[in-house]
Amino acid sequence: MKIGVKVTLRRNKMYEFFDRLVTISLPRVRDFKGVGLNGFDGNGNYNLGVKEQIIFPEIKINKINKLTGMNITFVTSAKNNKESYELLNELGMPFKKK
Repeated sequence: MKIGVKVTLRRNKMYEFFDRLVTISLPRVRDFKGVGLNGFDGNGNYNLGVKEQIIFPEIKINKINKLTGMNITFVTSAKNNKESYELLNELGMPFKKK
């Protein structure tokens, strides 16, 4: 049976997750050259797809039966893509070079 899960992180947990994602998990992606610029939705939010959950060091590889991915959405207070890009870039999001 397929299921879906949605989790909303706020305040300290949100910043901790963002920091671990940017500094530890994304660099573990094979041939990582930055996240794409096409994930902006026009309303100040950014969507990022992760193909394998094993990029997170908390996941024990030997306990995984099947590799699954996830979609991560960063909802910001920015009004448009440019403001959202600037915010995430200043926070350290490793975007691909234009």
